[in-house]
Amino acid sequence: MTPQEIFDRLKEKFGDRVLDLTENVDPFILVSADAIAEIGLYLRDDEAMRFESLMCLSGVDYPQHLSLVYHLFSSAHRHKITLKAEMGREDPRLPTVEGVWRVANWHERETYDMFGVVFEGHSDLRRILCPDDWEGWPLRKDYEVQEYYRGIRVEV
Repeated sequence: MTPQEIFDRLKEKFGDRVLDLTENVDPFILVSADAIAEIGLYLRDDEAMRFESLMCLSGVDYPQHLSLVYHLFSSAHRHKITLKAEMGREDPRLPTVEGVWRVANWHERETYDMFGVVFEGHSDLRRILCPDDWEGWPLRKDYEVQEYYRGIRVEV
C-alpha cells in the first residue's frame, strides 16, 4: 500500500484528525496528537494495514512546537509509514500507544525523560535514563544543564 493510499484511508475514517501527507524521501502523515492512539489501533488491526510493529518513537524539538514521530512497519504486507503528531511546548500531552504496541512503554518513557512529553494513560511514566530527581528535559533546545546535582558539579 502506498503512503497516499494509507493517507486516503485514514482521512476517510478519521476526517479532520488526519491533517496532511508529506511525500518526500521518507513520506509521513501528520495527525492530531489527541487521536494518535485511536489511529494507531486502526493501523495495527485493519487487515489491509496490519502495522504490527512500532519500530521507533522519537521526539523532535522545533522552535514553535514539539513533534513526536512514529515509524511503523507491517511484516505481513511489507510496507511502512511514518506518523507525526505536533503539540505545544508548554505542557505537551497526548495519549499513550502502549496498549497498541507494547514496545511503546520504553519509547514513551525515554521521550518523557528527554523532552517532558506526558503520555496520558501510560502504565509507568517515569524517567528511564536520568535520575528521578533530575531537573529539566535534556533534549529540549532550551535546556540548561544544572550547575550541581546532589552536591557534585555537573560538567558540560
